[in-house]
Amino acid sequence: MTDPVPLPQTISGLSPSETARVLVEALPYIRKFAGKTVIVKLGGNAIEKSVDKALAQDVLLLRSVGVRCVVIHGGGPQVDRTMAAMGKTPEFRDGLRVTDAETLAIVRMVLVGQVNRELVATINREALDDPVAVGVAGEDGGLLVASPRDPALGFVGDVVEVRASVLHRLLDEGLTPVVSTVGADRSGQPYNINADEAARAIAVAMHAEKIVYLTAAPGLLADPGDPASLIARLSSAELRERLSHPSVGQGMIPKLRASADAVDGGVPTAHIIDGRLAHALLIELLTDRGIGTMVTKDAAV
Repeated sequence: MTDPVPLPQTISGLSPSETARVLVEALPYIRKFAGKTVIVKLGGNAIEKSVDKALAQDVLLLRSVGVRCVVIHGGGPQVDRTMAAMGKTPEFRDGLRVTDAETLAIVRMVLVGQVNRELVATINREALDDPVAVGVAGEDGGLLVASPRDPALGFVGDVVEVRASVLHRLLDEGLTPVVSTVGADRSGQPYNINADEAARAIAVAMHAEKIVYLTAAPGLLADPGDPASLIARLSSAELRERLSHPSVGQGMIPKLRASADAVDGGVPTAHIIDGRLAHALLIELLTDRGIGTMVTKDAAV
């Protein structure tokens, strides 16, 4: 009698029975989110520190079970490096990049021509013979219509209109849009748009089920020096009360404000999670555990 063939292990080290348990746990979430739109915003710092392959796999898996994912990205650190290489010093006011004509050209070059292309290529590499990621700039097809925020900031814009049909059509074709947030006004003048705010505007316009901010932090911490002080859930009103708290860093404020605005604008939940953790997106959406901070309209329970 020959020895029995040992049971195979999955690539993650789980046994077949453990793998089955994980899949069964994910099933109700898959059913809930199938056909729904999820906005995934990837910050520049998260891009610097995240596992790109794992993120691409997450997006592709969600697509394969019917979740309509739109990826929106920033690229602040990448823009900073390019500006430094060109002998230009970044300037910020209230967390926003002062954008003169030369800086605007750099922003467009880096966000549209570099970061966007790299993210599209990463997703399509993981998709193997079925490339699905498509790069889209806010200028394309009038996707993000902008107006100037403040003359002192130069070409920094606020979103005044989202042409959601551009993204819906791509999703209807089975494609995954990857959006860089350079928009334009109605005359065609480009504007640098804060990616957190752009993601919020897109989520509201598309009636998204969720918006997920992938950051280089665990989420909202009551004590920035203590990862164990993570606030797992709170309402949009409670979140707004925390915006002025000294424990909230300047870099987190746009994400928190955008999360509260998204929920108040009709998006059922907003999530702020650690994009440095491999498969963070799947853990947050398809498991009982979840990670990070979830924002809802109702008071935390």
